[in-house]
Amino acid sequence: MQILIVEDEPRAASQLQDMLTKCNFKYHLLDILDTVEDTVLWFQKNDAPDLVFMDIQLADGLSFEIFQKVEIDSPIIFTTAFDQYAIQAFKVNSVDYLLKPIQKEDLDAALNKFTKANKSTNIDSDILKQLLGSIQKPKPRSGILVKEGSGFVQVDISHFQHFYSEDSITFGITKDKRFIIEETIDQLFSTLDQENFYKINRGQIIYKPSILKIDPYFNHRVKLTISNPRDQEFIVSRQKTTEFKGWMNR
Repeated sequence: MQILIVEDEPRAASQLQDMLTKCNFKYHLLDILDTVEDTVLWFQKNDAPDLVFMDIQLADGLSFEIFQKVEIDSPIIFTTAFDQYAIQAFKVNSVDYLLKPIQKEDLDAALNKFTKANKSTNIDSDILKQLLGSIQKPKPRSGILVKEGSGFVQVDISHFQHFYSEDSITFGITKDKRFIIEETIDQLFSTLDQENFYKINRGQIIYKPSILKIDPYFNHRVKLTISNPRDQEFIVSRQKTTEFKGWMNR
């Protein structure tokens, strides 16, 4: 049985694997993915797995967004901490679910249901729209707590010109300073106002007013000239170039 796990918490992914083993479920793990972007790319390049375990809230958005970008012809077992309104939608759409923290008896029941049915699940687009509309994303943050000296200070979000990750450390750049932020790039981006901030690749987030110029770049990408670049290049990934241009036109 070939399975795919879509989960942005490494500990939760590991616990799920341990629990599958305890349930005597024989499987081959194809991959563990933690973002909407990576999951879409994976399904574009690989054959459908026999079963997918999918968390709802991923590092860069809600997993329901995946189905709007790529067709998935696999049974899905969602893992979720959300309330009954979402669960009812899963039932209507014949998609199974597991409430976090996952209990062994619940996983056993879901696996038994899957084994008996053992067929693909078509995701209804209307149900997805209802889910996306009913699950409210948190209000974009107005400030970020950053390290300064031996303590912390809060910096207004509008002061940041861009963010980047280097050696697993996230930095935020203002006009005059570089701050360390104790969040991953994906965690940070999920809390920002995405009308003004855009994650141009795996390791960089740009603030729209900081962009001075956009030039073509090889392999169908674009390169940005920004204010205060701090010796970095800002290149929009090929997969995001079209979406980025649309974001700039808003």
